[in-house]
Amino acid sequence: MPGRRGVAGGAWRWVFLAALLALAPPAARAQSDAVRLDPVKVEARHVFHPPVYRSAPPPPYPPLARDRGLEGTGLFDVQVLKDGRVGEVKVKQSTGATVLDEAATQTIRSWLFEPGKRGPTAVDSWVEVPVRFSLKER
Repeated sequence: MPGRRGVAGGAWRWVFLAALLALAPPAARAQSDAVRLDPVKVEARHVFHPPVYRSAPPPPYPPLARDRGLEGTGLFDVQVLKDGRVGEVKVKQSTGATVLDEAATQTIRSWLFEPGKRGPTAVDSWVEVPVRFSLKER
């Protein structure tokens, strides 16, 4: 085979492969030839409606905190049970004073909520509740 001997050893195979690749369409063109299918539909069976306050009186201002001029806003993770009562309460972000965090936590435990619902069914869920302790001048 005279044509193959002009290229040393088995290098003719690489030359042939390079020529084929040069003639092949670019990857972008190959992608544009793809057939688009109908979209896959994903539907939620039931929309989630978060809990809302039913009875949420503010916590009393601890006298010690008031006397010391302590103020702050805390953020609390609250588990609302499917019957509307509070399960767990966790301090997510402190008010900056333990006495204020404790007052808020104790009061939140007594609150009532309209529970979260998935469709028509009440479910346990979690909400974030901010509580702000502020001294006002009279």
